[in-house]
Amino acid sequence: MMLRSVTKMPDRRAMANQAMLASLTARSKAAMDLQSPICIYALSKAHRVQVRFNNINMEGMYQRGAAPRIHLSARRPLPRRAFNCAHELGHHVFGHGSSIDELREDAKAKPWEDPKEFLADTFAGFVLMPTLGLRHAFASRGWKPETATPRQIFQVACEFGVGYATLITHLSQAVGMLSRSRAAVLHRAAPKAIRAEILNALSPNPLIIADQAWASPVLDAEVGTHLLLPADTQTANDAIVPVRDLPDGRLFEAVRPGIARITQSGSSWAVFARIARREYVGMADFRHLEDDPDE
Repeated sequence: MMLRSVTKMPDRRAMANQAMLASLTARSKAAMDLQSPICIYALSKAHRVQVRFNNINMEGMYQRGAAPRIHLSARRPLPRRAFNCAHELGHHVFGHGSSIDELREDAKAKPWEDPKEFLADTFAGFVLMPTLGLRHAFASRGWKPETATPRQIFQVACEFGVGYATLITHLSQAVGMLSRSRAAVLHRAAPKAIRAEILNALSPNPLIIADQAWASPVLDAEVGTHLLLPADTQTANDAIVPVRDLPDGRLFEAVRPGIARITQSGSSWAVFARIARREYVGMADFRHLEDDPDE
Protein backbone atom coordinates (compact mmCIF):
# COMPACT_ATOMS: atom_id res chain seq x y z
CA MET A 1 0.00 0.00 0.00
CA MET A 2 1.41 3.39 -1.03
CA LEU A 3 1.53 6.03 1.70
CA ARG A 4 0.94 9.60 0.65
CA SER A 5 3.49 12.09 1.85
CA VAL A 6 2.10 14.75 4.17
CA THR A 7 3.41 18.27 3.83
CA LYS A 8 4.01 19.74 7.23
CA MET A 9 2.30 23.11 7.56
CA PRO A 10 4.30 25.93 9.10
CA ASP A 11 3.65 26.67 12.77
CA ARG A 12 2.02 30.05 12.35
CA ARG A 13 1.90 30.79 16.08
CA ALA A 14 5.64 30.19 16.47
CA MET A 15 6.41 32.28 13.38
CA ALA A 16 4.17 35.10 14.59
CA ASN A 17 6.01 35.13 17.92
CA GLN A 18 9.33 35.15 16.06
CA ALA A 19 8.16 38.11 13.96
CA MET A 20 6.98 40.03 17.03
CA LEU A 21 10.31 39.56 18.82
CA ALA A 22 12.16 40.60 15.66
CA SER A 23 10.09 43.78 15.44
CA LEU A 24 10.99 44.72 19.02
CA THR A 25 14.66 44.02 18.34
CA ALA A 26 14.54 46.10 15.15
CA ARG A 27 13.11 49.07 17.07
CA SER A 28 15.61 48.68 19.91
CA LYS A 29 18.61 48.55 17.55
CA ALA A 30 17.41 51.80 16.02
CA ALA A 31 17.05 53.40 19.49
CA MET A 32 13.28 53.66 19.01
CA ASP A 33 10.89 52.91 21.83
CA LEU A 34 8.63 49.87 21.79
CA GLN A 35 5.33 51.74 21.83
CA SER A 36 5.17 54.90 19.72
CA PRO A 37 4.15 55.14 16.07
CA ILE A 38 7.29 55.31 13.91
CA CYS A 39 8.45 56.47 10.51
CA ILE A 40 9.23 53.19 8.76
CA TYR A 41 11.62 54.95 6.37
CA ALA A 42 13.65 56.24 9.33
CA LEU A 43 13.72 52.72 10.78
CA SER A 44 14.93 51.33 7.46
CA LYS A 45 17.65 53.97 7.30
CA ALA A 46 18.73 53.09 10.84
CA HIS A 47 19.20 49.52 9.61
CA ARG A 48 21.26 50.88 6.69
CA VAL A 49 18.66 50.00 4.10
CA GLN A 50 17.97 52.71 1.52
CA VAL A 51 14.36 53.20 0.45
CA ARG A 52 13.38 54.49 -2.98
CA PHE A 53 9.97 55.18 -4.50
CA ASN A 54 9.61 54.21 -8.16
CA ASN A 55 6.92 54.46 -10.80
CA ILE A 56 6.42 50.70 -10.88
CA ASN A 57 3.32 48.53 -10.89
CA MET A 58 4.13 46.29 -7.94
CA GLU A 59 3.98 46.43 -4.15
CA GLY A 60 7.71 46.51 -3.55
CA MET A 61 11.06 44.83 -3.88
CA TYR A 62 13.89 44.02 -1.49
CA GLN A 63 17.32 44.11 -3.10
CA ARG A 64 19.86 42.29 -0.98
CA GLY A 65 23.53 43.22 -1.22
CA ALA A 66 26.37 45.17 0.34
CA ALA A 67 24.14 48.25 0.11
CA PRO A 68 20.63 46.78 0.53
CA ARG A 69 17.70 48.67 -0.93
CA ILE A 70 13.94 48.66 -0.79
CA HIS A 71 12.03 49.76 -3.89
CA LEU A 72 8.38 50.77 -3.44
CA SER A 73 5.63 51.69 -5.85
CA ALA A 74 4.82 55.40 -5.78
CA ARG A 75 1.38 54.53 -7.17
CA ARG A 76 0.11 52.93 -3.99
CA PRO A 77 -1.72 54.88 -1.23
CA LEU A 78 0.52 56.30 1.50
CA PRO A 79 -0.49 53.77 4.22
CA ARG A 80 0.05 50.91 1.76
CA ARG A 81 3.53 52.18 0.96
CA ALA A 82 4.43 52.26 4.65
CA PHE A 83 3.24 48.69 5.18
CA ASN A 84 5.04 47.50 2.05
CA CYS A 85 8.26 49.13 3.27
CA ALA A 86 7.89 47.36 6.62
CA HIS A 87 7.26 44.08 4.79
CA GLU A 88 10.42 44.46 2.70
CA LEU A 89 12.41 45.46 5.79
CA GLY A 90 11.17 42.21 7.31
CA HIS A 91 12.85 40.31 4.47
CA HIS A 92 16.07 42.16 5.32
CA VAL A 93 15.82 41.53 9.07
CA PHE A 94 15.26 37.81 8.55
CA GLY A 95 18.14 37.52 6.08
CA HIS A 96 15.97 36.54 3.13
CA GLY A 97 17.24 36.86 -0.41
CA SER A 98 16.14 39.51 -2.87
CA SER A 99 12.42 39.36 -3.53
CA ILE A 100 9.72 41.02 -5.60
CA ASP A 101 6.25 41.36 -4.12
CA GLU A 102 3.52 41.64 -6.71
CA LEU A 103 0.28 43.54 -6.22
CA ARG A 104 -1.43 42.07 -3.17
CA GLU A 105 -4.73 41.75 -4.98
CA ASP A 106 -2.98 39.08 -7.04
CA ALA A 107 -1.38 37.38 -4.04
CA LYS A 108 -2.34 33.84 -3.22
CA ALA A 109 -5.23 33.28 -0.84
CA LYS A 110 -3.11 31.60 1.86
CA PRO A 111 0.08 33.67 2.27
CA TRP A 112 0.98 31.73 5.44
CA GLU A 113 1.88 28.77 3.25
CA ASP A 114 5.03 30.72 2.31
CA PRO A 115 6.95 31.09 5.60
CA LYS A 116 9.10 33.96 4.32
CA GLU A 117 6.11 36.01 3.23
CA PHE A 118 4.23 35.25 6.44
CA LEU A 119 7.22 36.32 8.55
CA ALA A 120 7.66 39.54 6.57
CA ASP A 121 3.96 40.40 6.72
CA THR A 122 3.68 39.68 10.44
CA PHE A 123 6.88 41.58 11.18
CA ALA A 124 5.41 44.56 9.30
CA GLY A 125 2.26 44.46 11.41
CA PHE A 126 4.09 44.35 14.73
CA VAL A 127 6.78 46.90 13.88
CA LEU A 128 4.19 49.45 12.72
CA MET A 129 1.50 48.59 15.29
CA PRO A 130 3.15 47.41 18.53
CA THR A 131 0.77 45.99 21.10
CA LEU A 132 1.71 48.50 23.80
CA GLY A 133 1.21 51.36 21.40
CA LEU A 134 -2.22 50.15 20.34
CA ARG A 135 -3.34 49.73 23.94
CA HIS A 136 -2.20 53.26 24.72
CA ALA A 137 -3.85 54.72 21.61
CA PHE A 138 -7.25 53.35 22.58
CA ALA A 139 -6.94 53.91 26.34
CA SER A 140 -5.76 57.52 26.00
CA ARG A 141 -8.99 58.29 24.15
CA GLY A 142 -11.22 56.28 26.46
CA TRP A 143 -11.98 53.72 23.75
CA LYS A 144 -11.86 49.93 23.63
CA PRO A 145 -11.11 48.01 20.41
CA GLU A 146 -14.07 45.67 20.79
CA THR A 147 -16.59 48.50 21.08
CA ALA A 148 -14.83 51.06 18.88
CA THR A 149 -16.78 52.52 16.00
CA PRO A 150 -15.47 52.42 12.42
CA ARG A 151 -14.58 56.09 12.74
CA GLN A 152 -12.54 55.45 15.90
CA ILE A 153 -10.71 52.55 14.26
CA PHE A 154 -10.02 54.80 11.27
CA GLN A 155 -8.57 57.47 13.58
CA VAL A 156 -6.22 55.03 15.34
CA ALA A 157 -5.12 53.71 11.94
CA CYS A 158 -4.20 57.29 10.98
CA GLU A 159 -2.00 57.60 14.06
CA PHE A 160 0.01 54.50 13.14
CA GLY A 161 0.13 55.37 9.44
CA VAL A 162 -1.63 52.19 8.31
CA GLY A 163 -4.83 51.42 6.44
CA TYR A 164 -8.20 50.93 8.11
CA ALA A 165 -8.51 47.27 7.08
CA THR A 166 -4.86 46.60 7.98
CA LEU A 167 -5.44 47.74 11.56
CA ILE A 168 -8.61 45.64 11.92
CA THR A 169 -6.80 42.53 10.68
CA HIS A 170 -3.86 43.12 13.03
CA LEU A 171 -6.13 43.72 16.03
CA SER A 172 -8.09 40.55 15.42
CA GLN A 173 -5.54 38.10 14.05
CA ALA A 174 -2.21 39.18 15.54
CA VAL A 175 -2.76 40.77 18.96
CA GLY A 176 -6.17 39.38 19.91
CA MET A 177 -7.65 42.75 20.89
CA LEU A 178 -10.66 42.35 18.62
CA SER A 179 -12.99 39.39 18.15
CA ARG A 180 -13.36 37.88 14.68
CA SER A 181 -17.09 38.65 14.68
CA ARG A 182 -16.56 42.31 15.50
CA ALA A 183 -13.77 42.52 12.94
CA ALA A 184 -16.15 41.20 10.28
CA VAL A 185 -18.63 43.97 11.14
CA LEU A 186 -15.95 46.67 11.02
CA HIS A 187 -14.66 45.39 7.68
CA ARG A 188 -18.07 46.15 6.15
CA ALA A 189 -17.49 49.89 6.64
CA ALA A 190 -15.62 51.38 3.69
CA PRO A 191 -13.02 54.10 4.38
CA LYS A 192 -14.65 56.22 1.66
CA ALA A 193 -17.94 56.15 3.59
CA ILE A 194 -16.17 56.91 6.87
CA ARG A 195 -14.49 59.94 5.29
CA ALA A 196 -17.84 61.13 3.93
CA GLU A 197 -19.41 60.83 7.38
CA ILE A 198 -16.59 62.81 9.00
CA LEU A 199 -16.50 65.53 6.35
CA ASN A 200 -20.25 65.52 5.67
CA ALA A 201 -19.37 65.34 2.00
CA LEU A 202 -17.96 62.88 -0.51
CA SER A 203 -14.29 63.46 -1.25
CA PRO A 204 -11.68 61.52 -3.25
CA ASN A 205 -8.90 63.01 -1.09
CA PRO A 206 -7.19 60.84 1.52
CA LEU A 207 -7.90 61.94 5.09
CA ILE A 208 -5.69 61.91 8.19
CA ILE A 209 -7.15 62.70 11.61
CA ALA A 210 -4.79 63.96 14.31
CA ASP A 211 -6.27 64.82 17.70
CA GLN A 212 -4.73 65.95 21.00
CA ALA A 213 -3.93 62.32 21.89
CA TRP A 214 -1.73 62.00 18.75
CA ALA A 215 1.41 60.31 20.08
CA SER A 216 3.96 61.25 17.44
CA PRO A 217 5.68 64.64 17.03
CA VAL A 218 5.32 64.31 13.24
CA LEU A 219 2.54 63.66 10.76
CA ASP A 220 3.36 62.34 7.28
CA ALA A 221 1.09 63.18 4.37
CA GLU A 222 1.29 64.04 0.69
CA VAL A 223 -0.07 66.79 -1.50
CA GLY A 224 -3.83 66.46 -1.86
CA THR A 225 -4.39 64.93 1.58
CA HIS A 226 -6.98 66.39 3.93
CA LEU A 227 -5.94 66.80 7.56
CA LEU A 228 -8.55 67.05 10.31
CA LEU A 229 -6.76 68.70 13.23
CA PRO A 230 -7.91 70.01 16.63
CA ALA A 231 -9.97 73.19 16.70
CA ASP A 232 -8.10 76.52 16.63
CA THR A 233 -4.98 75.00 15.07
CA GLN A 234 -2.78 77.12 12.85
CA THR A 235 0.28 76.57 10.71
CA ALA A 236 3.47 78.54 10.23
CA ASN A 237 3.57 78.29 6.42
CA ASP A 238 1.39 77.49 3.42
CA ALA A 239 2.38 73.84 2.87
CA ILE A 240 -1.05 73.14 4.33
CA VAL A 241 -3.96 75.57 4.16
CA PRO A 242 -7.22 75.72 6.14
CA VAL A 243 -10.34 74.57 4.32
CA ARG A 244 -13.14 74.94 6.86
CA ASP A 245 -14.05 74.37 10.48
CA LEU A 246 -15.99 71.22 11.35
CA PRO A 247 -17.70 70.18 14.60
CA ASP A 248 -14.72 67.93 15.40
CA GLY A 249 -11.90 70.26 14.44
CA ARG A 250 -10.34 72.31 11.67
CA LEU A 251 -9.92 70.80 8.21
CA PHE A 252 -6.73 71.55 6.25
CA GLU A 253 -5.46 70.46 2.86
CA ALA A 254 -1.82 69.72 2.00
CA VAL A 255 -1.08 71.80 -1.10
CA ARG A 256 2.70 71.69 -1.59
CA PRO A 257 5.76 69.75 -0.40
CA GLY A 258 7.46 70.96 2.75
CA ILE A 259 7.38 70.85 6.53
CA ALA A 260 4.78 72.82 8.46
CA ARG A 261 4.69 73.27 12.22
CA ILE A 262 1.13 73.10 13.48
CA THR A 263 0.13 74.57 16.84
CA GLN A 264 -3.08 75.08 18.75
CA SER A 265 -3.98 78.39 20.35
CA GLY A 266 -3.93 78.28 24.14
CA SER A 267 -2.45 74.79 24.21
CA SER A 268 0.96 73.10 24.21
CA TRP A 269 -0.21 70.73 21.48
CA ALA A 270 1.98 70.84 18.37
CA VAL A 271 3.02 68.58 15.51
CA PHE A 272 5.21 68.85 12.42
CA ALA A 273 3.43 67.93 9.18
CA ARG A 274 5.83 66.56 6.55
CA ILE A 275 4.24 66.89 3.14
CA ALA A 276 5.56 64.87 0.20
CA ARG A 277 4.82 65.34 -3.48
CA ARG A 278 1.91 63.26 -4.72
CA GLU A 279 3.21 59.91 -6.02
CA TYR A 280 6.74 61.12 -5.34
CA VAL A 281 9.53 59.28 -7.17
CA GLY A 282 12.98 59.33 -5.58
CA MET A 283 14.79 58.55 -2.35
CA ALA A 284 12.58 58.46 0.73
CA ASP A 285 14.86 60.90 2.57
CA PHE A 286 13.98 63.68 0.13
CA ARG A 287 10.25 63.08 -0.22
CA HIS A 288 9.11 66.24 1.57
CA LEU A 289 11.72 68.70 0.22
CA GLU A 290 10.15 71.90 -1.04
CA ASP A 291 9.90 72.49 -4.78
CA ASP A 292 12.78 74.45 -6.31
CA PRO A 293 11.29 77.46 -8.17
CA ASP A 294 14.33 77.53 -10.49
CA GLU A 295 13.74 73.98 -11.78
